Amino acid sequence: MAEYLIYHELGGPSRRFWSLLGLLAVPLALAAIAYFYMEHYGHIVTGMDNQIVWGMPHVFAVFLIIAATGALNIAMAASVFGKAVYRPVAPLSALVSLALLAGGLALVMLDLGRSDRMVVAAMQLNPESLLSRRVIFYDGYMASVGVYMWFLLEPRMNRYVKPVAIVAFLWQLLLITSTGLEFGFNFRAVYDSVLYAPMFIAFSSAYGAAALILILLAACGWEGRDVSGELLRRLKNWLGVSVGASLFFAILFLGTKYELVRSRDVARFLLFDGGVYTALLWLGQIALGGVVPLALLLRSRLSRSGIAAAAAMVLLGGLAQMYVTLIGGQAYPQILFPGMIESSSYFDGEIHPYAPSLVEVLLGLGGVALAASIVAIVLRAIALLPERLDPPAKPQA
Repeated sequence: MAEYLIYHELGGPSRRFWSLLGLLAVPLALAAIAYFYMEHYGHIVTGMDNQIVWGMPHVFAVFLIIAATGALNIAMAASVFGKAVYRPVAPLSALVSLALLAGGLALVMLDLGRSDRMVVAAMQLNPESLLSRRVIFYDGYMASVGVYMWFLLEPRMNRYVKPVAIVAFLWQLLLITSTGLEFGFNFRAVYDSVLYAPMFIAFSSAYGAAALILILLAACGWEGRDVSGELLRRLKNWLGVSVGASLFFAILFLGTKYELVRSRDVARFLLFDGGVYTALLWLGQIALGGVVPLALLLRSRLSRSGIAAAAAMVLLGGLAQMYVTLIGGQAYPQILFPGMIESSSYFDGEIHPYAPSLVEVLLGLGGVALAASIVAIVLRAIALLPERLDPPAKPQA
């Protein structure tokens, strides 16, 4: 690959680049203030309580983690499955994946309440602990993708790219599948479905492709370059297929929930009676994040701005979907005694209220800004952008 592809750092005037970093520093600084405010006063200053223990920061965190695994798909298509059209952007795909994961993990750590004790979980791994297993999954994923990037960019290691890529691909599947099954095996009524595993795989492909497309278009726009028509068409089709698969699994999940008698009340809550969760499901996840961008992407000819708009809608719809999944799943009452009506002073049998506080939103936006800052700084420092965005020509025999 290195024989036919030449990479360069992100160009443009230094003043403009420092202005970009200054702009990203604003949400980062606000997120830092929000974190220290929460750390000092406790989670009482948030909308979270004993019932809603995963708030808005976790919505952003899980969204970024899911998008991170999907962003690697483009690189895997090139290095594992031999799709030459994606080879020029394989290093960028790996970088975006690592940056999104870093942003998501930072939010998870900062939202724990005693984030300083995270080092205890990292240094004293317990295989029976869910948190310890997640540390192993995340560390293994970042290590495998990091080695893959090194082998991809180092000419002497190019011959080992495919086996390393296969390891990264398998670890990617392990990470996103285990993330989905964490919800699927959860005892809360809104979850409790093995469909979360394939559904999260589809979500990750859509969110990751959308994030990569926006970053690629932004980088090329920054340098005043065009993206290869063939590459852009393939990425558009990839995003369209991923959005279609996401819609299919979402409808399948909701349909099976409604058909099963034991979960019909849950489905009715999500589909009709959930208030803000129902609105976000239909208007956010289904319409904004699914039907509208899919209708755009199915067009044979779509401009760069149209593709960017579709990708942005997919990401906004993904945030809505994560809000419905995480917050709605906790707000719906746990079914402790099936067939019985529960009532107590601890909100048993009641839909629990939740309103995200400003500090939660600022912390979540800080995770997105952190991922964007990592991408910008690394692209400026390391040659990861290809000189040409069309497939490399095969050497003459």
